[in-house]
Amino acid sequence: MLKVKEAVIVEGKYDKIKLSNLLDALIIETNGFSVYKDKKKLAFIKKLANERGIIVITDSDHSGFQIRNYLSSVIPKEKIKHIYIPDIYGKEKRKKEPSKEGKLGVEGINDDILLNLFKKANITSQSVEIINPVTSADMFSLELSGTPNAKQNKKKLLKSLDLPEFLSTSSLISYINSSMTKEEFYEYCNNLFPNL
Repeated sequence: MLKVKEAVIVEGKYDKIKLSNLLDALIIETNGFSVYKDKKKLAFIKKLANERGIIVITDSDHSGFQIRNYLSSVIPKEKIKHIYIPDIYGKEKRKKEPSKEGKLGVEGINDDILLNLFKKANITSQSVEIINPVTSADMFSLELSGTPNAKQNKKKLLKSLDLPEFLSTSSLISYINSSMTKEEFYEYCNNLFPNL
C-alpha cells in the first residue's frame, strides 16, 4: 500500500473505494460536478491543497477533464499534482453499459496500472509511520461515533477544526492521523469537550 502525504481528489465514491485499497491517503470525492456549487467542499479542497497539496485523478473523459480544469483554475499550480488515466476502452464491472465515451474510469483501471501512474508522477510512499494511530474505537470512546451525542459532538469537532460537516468518520480519522498524534487529538478533544 502506498502512503501518500497529499490529499487525493477523485470524482465519485467508486473511485474512492478503488483507491482506498491501494493508497493510505485522505481521499476526497468531488461528487462529480456538484463541486462547482458546493462552496464548503471547494473550501475544504483548497484548505487541503494549502496544508499538504492535492493530487487530482479523474476519469479521462470530457467530464473528468472539466472537473480537473475547474480545480486547476482555483488551486495554485504549485499545490496540485495531476495523474492522468490512460485511454483504455471497456466497461466497469458494476455497470450494464460502457460510459458514453467507452473509456474505463479510475474504478475500472487495473491496480498495477494505477500504482504505476503514481510512481511515474513521482508520488512515492512517505516514510512517515504512524505508530499509534487514532482508530474508530477512539472515536467511540470520545463519543464522536456510535453514541447518542456522537452526531452533535462530531459536528462541533469538525467546526472547530475548520473542516466541512460532510466529512465521513473514516475521512476524519485519516485527516487526524496525518495532522496530529493520538495524544494531541485526545488533548484537543478534552479541551473541546471538558465534560467527557
